Amino acid sequence: MIKPGQEQIFAINNEESFTKTALQVFQYQAANCDVYKAFIGGLKADPDVVKSLENIPFLPVEFFKAHNVVTSAEPVDVVFTSSGTTGMITSSHHVTDVSWYVESFRRAFQLFYGDIKNYTVLALLPAYLEREGSSLIYMAQDLITQSDNADSGFYLYNHEELHTKILQQNALGKPTLLIGVTFALLDFIDTYKVDFPKLIVMETGGMKGRRKEMIREELHASLCAGFGVNAIHSEYGMTELLSQAYSKGGGIFNCPPWMKIITRDTNDPFTLVGTGKTGGVNIIDLANINSCSFIATQDLGRVYEDSSFEVLGRFDNSDIRGCNLLIA
Repeated sequence: MIKPGQEQIFAINNEESFTKTALQVFQYQAANCDVYKAFIGGLKADPDVVKSLENIPFLPVEFFKAHNVVTSAEPVDVVFTSSGTTGMITSSHHVTDVSWYVESFRRAFQLFYGDIKNYTVLALLPAYLEREGSSLIYMAQDLITQSDNADSGFYLYNHEELHTKILQQNALGKPTLLIGVTFALLDFIDTYKVDFPKLIVMETGGMKGRRKEMIREELHASLCAGFGVNAIHSEYGMTELLSQAYSKGGGIFNCPPWMKIITRDTNDPFTLVGTGKTGGVNIIDLANINSCSFIATQDLGRVYEDSSFEVLGRFDNSDIRGCNLLIA
């Protein structure tokens, strides 16, 4: 099976082209990703009989903790690693061609928010800045650079400086994106309050053990009050993926055209559940062409008729992760 290229995957614009390309990617990865191939073999599944998305086996995300999930012996461009508390086994995503990641997040941002050059990008991501291997930092750095704006930049714990910058952008009337890890955004509004209705506050999830977990409604109400905005945006992504879904409020996410969420039965991982029903979140991320595009996560979620979705929590005994996994 020929490997689909970026031109094909990022040109997907309807359900038919998504399904056709996803099945091509499956056949390619079933033959070329040793870890995925062994997993399929262990299930005694025959890739040749897979003719629909419903029949594709999804690789449990935990495989990224113990294996290098790659489709070839090509040199690795970058290794993205998940965050975790002391003693926790973390995931590693060996990316052999990082241009797929860059193309994916740039196109997705353009799709949901427009030209990055229109924005001042402020990143409050201390837990990620303090370690190496964060895919979120990689993305934020590129967006800051692509904004071509001297006011864009990272903030660690320098909240006073960030407060001054936010007030400045508000006074100038500049479109501004503040992307922040949840605990840091809460820490900021403990000290500072702003009234910037046009500010886009995008929380990436994660308390990192710094604060008590909060239900989404409570969290977003606090952030709305603290920043003077009507809604809180969110980003749903993880180390094992090269694509992100975005929410512009209410915890309802939408995927770019090359990404899809499917839910599975919580008691039978090989049975899918219909729209509107709670299930385990399976993700098809076709930008993951060089690792595995078919991932069974430990998230619980619900998909709606229009293909939007929400995340409702995690399976019991799952590791607490840094992506957007707040219990609704």
